[in-house]
Amino acid sequence: MQTEESNPRVIGQRLAEARKARGLTQEQAAEHLGCSRPTLIAIEKGVRQAKAEELAKLASHYGRSIHEIVRPGAEPVALVPHLRAVVEPTFAAREELNEAIGELQRFADDYRELERIVGAKPIGIRVPTVVLPKRGSLKDFAEDVAMRERERLGLGTQPVLRLRRVLESELGLRVFYWDLPSPVAGMFAHVAELGFCILINRKHPAERRRATLAHEYGHAVSPDRHRPGIDYLNGNGRKPQNERFAEAFGLSFLMPASGIRRKFHEITASTGDFQVADLCRLSNYYFVGVQAMTLRLEELSLVARGAWDMLKEKGFRPRAAAEDLGLRPRGTRTTDPYPERYKYLAVQAFQMGKISEGQLCRFLRSDRVTARGIVAQCTSHRFVDECGEVREQCLPFEDSLLQH
Repeated sequence: MQTEESNPRVIGQRLAEARKARGLTQEQAAEHLGCSRPTLIAIEKGVRQAKAEELAKLASHYGRSIHEIVRPGAEPVALVPHLRAVVEPTFAAREELNEAIGELQRFADDYRELERIVGAKPIGIRVPTVVLPKRGSLKDFAEDVAMRERERLGLGTQPVLRLRRVLESELGLRVFYWDLPSPVAGMFAHVAELGFCILINRKHPAERRRATLAHEYGHAVSPDRHRPGIDYLNGNGRKPQNERFAEAFGLSFLMPASGIRRKFHEITASTGDFQVADLCRLSNYYFVGVQAMTLRLEELSLVARGAWDMLKEKGFRPRAAAEDLGLRPRGTRTTDPYPERYKYLAVQAFQMGKISEGQLCRFLRSDRVTARGIVAQCTSHRFVDECGEVREQCLPFEDSLLQH
């Protein structure tokens, strides 16, 4: 009986997915290996078992470790072909975007692998879908859905300062951050075996990342969530209905109309005016960009149409204004590549002795020094004792709370 580690079919599938993620053709891979294309096809189909030196050569060529190819676990689930199929044909930075798509695949595979190693039950998506209306205002419908989601999560109309954590822990979405071409805000793909995976452009400012994350949340709510998508900052032509819904949902979720109106009226009631400084403070309060807040106020008819265009013409600079007003950043601005749960799973697997330090570094995308720091951070907490001294205490990951 073959084990999964020695199963040529599973190894062949992983080699094929790694090749596609690298953007290589079968001809190119065969040439690098020094064999014919039919031989490579036989290896990828599992008809011919790859030799150890062939595995090493192909893994290195694909930018993977041998462990990634031969490790135990389920057969690979492909995200790459589906996402590459929706890349705009005229997009200039296709190679960079394809690299990011491959990274999302690796993140998703590693997440599933860590769950298997630790014995953790995979988290499922806990987001109800809606049917988009054929008549009426799509924006009003998106606003209503966003408020229903806020109520379901117990958020009221207050700012959601830890949006990524809410989507990960409460809804089961798998949120990763990585470098994407600047014109790309993010991407998403959903398959049952890997969950709803989101990749956000970590090169963008924190407010922009939050807006993208809320937008992808809108795709998770919409009936098209099983269709992968790539979101560009400036799409061409009229956007389809599902894209317009996700955009309206994201803005409504971050800036709920009732909460915005209440804060606006509180300001105008106390000062008799609503000035640019008030706009900056309101944007900071909801942890959104000044442009997004201005357009939202225009949409709610709280400020005059064209207010943002007027500010742009005057050379208004939001970041400089925030500094002049002494506004401190709110919420979390982390760009950790992986979800918090993913990080703790990796540390737990290491603490249990199920992965080596080298494997931990690979899962955490870090060097050994950084990985050790992450382990220390995850397994200890600081407290002030009765003498006023700051001390550090190790957290026992494996201790059961159900047994004495």
